[in-house]
Amino acid sequence: MKHKRTVENLQDSEKRYRRLFESAKDGILILDADTGKVDDVNPYLLRLLGFSYGEISGQHIWELGVFKDIAASKDAFRVLQDNEYIRYDDLPLETRDGHPIEVEFVSNVYTVDHRKVIQCNIRDITARRSAERALGASENKSRNILDNISIGVALISPAMEILELNRRMREWFPGVDLGGRPLCYRALSDPPRTGICDNCPTIRTLRDRAVHEDTTRITRAGVVRDYRIVSSPILNEAGEITAVIEMVEDITERLSLESQFRQAQKMESVGRLAGGVAHDYNNMLSVILGYAELALEKVKRSEPVHDDLQEIFKAAKRSSEVTRQLLGFARKQAIEPRVIDLNENIEGMLKMLRRLLGEDIRLVFRPGEGLKPIRMDPSQLDQILANLCVNARDAIADVGKIIIETDMVTFDKTYCDDHAGFSPGDFVLLAVSDDGCGMDRETREKGFEPFFTTKGIGNGTGLGLSTVYGIVKQNEGFINVYSEPGVGTTFKIYLQFREGGAVENRKVRPAKHPKGHGETILVVEDEIAILNMVRIMLEWLGYTVLTAGAPDEAIRLAEAHAGEIHLLLTDVVMPEMNGRELAERLMVIKPDLKLLFMSGYTADAISYRGVLDEEMCFIKKPFSRSDLAEKVRVALRRG
Repeated sequence: MKHKRTVENLQDSEKRYRRLFESAKDGILILDADTGKVDDVNPYLLRLLGFSYGEISGQHIWELGVFKDIAASKDAFRVLQDNEYIRYDDLPLETRDGHPIEVEFVSNVYTVDHRKVIQCNIRDITARRSAERALGASENKSRNILDNISIGVALISPAMEILELNRRMREWFPGVDLGGRPLCYRALSDPPRTGICDNCPTIRTLRDRAVHEDTTRITRAGVVRDYRIVSSPILNEAGEITAVIEMVEDITERLSLESQFRQAQKMESVGRLAGGVAHDYNNMLSVILGYAELALEKVKRSEPVHDDLQEIFKAAKRSSEVTRQLLGFARKQAIEPRVIDLNENIEGMLKMLRRLLGEDIRLVFRPGEGLKPIRMDPSQLDQILANLCVNARDAIADVGKIIIETDMVTFDKTYCDDHAGFSPGDFVLLAVSDDGCGMDRETREKGFEPFFTTKGIGNGTGLGLSTVYGIVKQNEGFINVYSEPGVGTTFKIYLQFREGGAVENRKVRPAKHPKGHGETILVVEDEIAILNMVRIMLEWLGYTVLTAGAPDEAIRLAEAHAGEIHLLLTDVVMPEMNGRELAERLMVIKPDLKLLFMSGYTADAISYRGVLDEEMCFIKKPFSRSDLAEKVRVALRRG
């Protein structure tokens, strides 16, 4: 009875094993441990490999195509016999029809009915490996995207530790070791910060799980740069923050450009104001200078009033220099550019500059070789050199040195992209350097603003550098300043050169006032005081003068005048029509009419950016009688 129950139990056990064997979702292969022949194989493995039971049963495992030269080679089989265990975590196989699959292969040796058998458990991991590869490819794709975008990306833990940095962040902040999970505020700054950055958006995101944005300034290797940071939370299924993504943008150049743009707008606004003030001021100075000069002609030198008139005349001349500087800054100064040799013109200025600087300042000129000519009004070059050298002199406390240098320089686009304010191309360089007290950053940034000065009361108008700035811009150049407190300052001016232009010599003023020979001149000016003054000057010079206070009056006068009118001397800015429009109307009536324009500043009505046409005759207000005499004779000689 007992034997019978034992047999029944054994049969039940075998049935349960068989059911498990045949219903298993993993492949099971039973081998004879001595011969390597297949004793049994479950249905799952047959379906997986595409074989029938009869094709596999009784075969040596190394003879089966799917196992050839892989895990169950004779050598591997001997290892299995010796060790009674072998495992392959990722074994590539092929099904009968050649379809590739990946399996996890584990073999154990155990004894059944006093005979050793090998059970091979074979799990199909093809789908899992495919998913893992897809996940890896997705992660690699995400990494490539993050590494190739133009902004920085950082992954920050709730403890403010750096978990990940993309390539741009690694380029901006080299040498950050992520192995020790460094604190972001310490690892990204050099020297390291002792506490969290002010207004840190990540801290706010960690508090309220919202997106935040702010800017911060980071110092690294002595260089200060500005960054915009947008922080976003990463939440788990429970809604807890597991990390914060920081999107980081370097905005240093953008802030610099915005600052330059605001500065340019401010300079432009002040320039318009300065130009308008200078125009009205020049009209008044014209009357003062003109009548003072006429009065000086009428009194003897021995009379006490002569010296008083002379002082009035001198004061008006000095005042006209202030308006000239204002117009230079406003880029409304009337200029008569010529092709000049920069080195020759500087040589001609050195004697005057040395007198201006005094004996304690050594002036050195280092002319560059092979310098190309530039097109510029020589008087503007004089203004630039005088203003820069006087500024340099005032920056030197005792004895010192000022160096003027010239050279040819070339900037490519790459250089200009890295240096705000530069333009690509070839330029003529004019540099003025001193070994004076130098300037700090704040002073440098305000240096070109009109009326800004570091000098004491009464020692400067604050127009010197702003005049230089305006002149350079009017001549389509650009200027940069380099300075260090206690070291000195260098101003570098870059001017466009003129290809193939013949250098023109400076004009020499005549010793005596050229007189007229009764030629008829029509003077048009809406300021009656100036109109009368110009009439008196021209009559004194020997001309016949017709006057009109408005353009319409001038047209009627020209139509009614039977004789020839040799010259039109007209203001530029007037009500009803401007000077150029009036000239065009009058030349229909008097085709041989010569033209001479006058103004406190040149308007677009007769010039482009204040640069006169080569055939244009122009006289700047305020002017003296000698200035007027010379300009009238030049205009009358023009064909």
